[in-house]
Amino acid sequence: MPVRMKDIAQELGLSVVTVSKVLRNHPDIAEKTREKILKRVKELDYQPNLMARSLVTGRSYLIGLIVPDLLHPFFAEVAKALSASVSERGYSLILSSSDEDGELEARGLRQLTARRLDGLAIAACGASAEVFAKLDRHNLAYVLIDREIPGLEANFVGVNDETVGRIATEHLLDQGCRRVAHIRGRDNSTGISRFEGYRRALEDRGVRYSDDLVVARSSVDADSVRMGAEAMRLLLGRKRRPDGVFAYNDPLAIGAIHAIHEAGLRIPEDIALIGSGNLHYDDSLCVPLSSVDQHTAAIGEHTANILLRRIESKAPPRPARVILEPTLAVRASSMRKKARRASSSAARISAARIAQ
Repeated sequence: MPVRMKDIAQELGLSVVTVSKVLRNHPDIAEKTREKILKRVKELDYQPNLMARSLVTGRSYLIGLIVPDLLHPFFAEVAKALSASVSERGYSLILSSSDEDGELEARGLRQLTARRLDGLAIAACGASAEVFAKLDRHNLAYVLIDREIPGLEANFVGVNDETVGRIATEHLLDQGCRRVAHIRGRDNSTGISRFEGYRRALEDRGVRYSDDLVVARSSVDADSVRMGAEAMRLLLGRKRRPDGVFAYNDPLAIGAIHAIHEAGLRIPEDIALIGSGNLHYDDSLCVPLSSVDQHTAAIGEHTANILLRRIESKAPPRPARVILEPTLAVRASSMRKKARRASSSAARISAARIAQ
């Protein structure tokens, strides 16, 4: 017979509620009691009966996450932090990808909600406010991440995207760039706000904005590297090419790096480059990539906290809105001043050797 929670409780002279709280990592259990229970659970290789638990509590202990692309490192890092946070409380995470396709996203929503989720996090690509109104009617806890839905008052966790665009552009201007281009995102809250931050930074510094220096692609969160290379090739074909580029995200920036090198140009001497996301591999690229840190782990953790609070509340709390402030992570791809100093120093050394 499989070991039951009731058996462990009886053996240790404790209540089933106490054992249950320890297994759910509930904080109000004494440390000595917690250690005793966990030790016995490990010795007996106890596996909780999830179906029985669901019947008793009325919960599935499942949380869904829908993102545009599961391979995109930004969303993968958010998913990792979210999963770690909810698993501490006994919940499991189910992932779904929309591939930036509204119909796939709607299908994923239907499939996940049919599994009687307790909560849902979504980086929406095409869902309307009406879709979420339906979730509200079914009393499903959900959090929007990374992008907001116009006209919808809902839980949201993301970064200040206008600041992302502003500080990225200001950094390139500080490095001496005067023709700063932007590979922009889609017409959602994230793409629009980063573009506005880019425009505002130019305006504040007295640099003229030009439509010729802005390129958009049909997809920015799926197949991003190819899209970034395409966008960069278009910018290189302009009458006057840019000397600095702010890419909507890091995978687009990586595609831009490929296109710049393909054209025989140098980074950052000919073109300085900055992305957004500050992904874990940025420092190990052929040219370490400057980026704007969106604090991906914090997005996942805040999302988990809001969902769990909403799931475990008797009365639904008011929608929470968490906006994180981005920070710069400066690396070689944008450091033109340093590159120029190094180039000038090398030229002086070379001239001295020739003179000798």
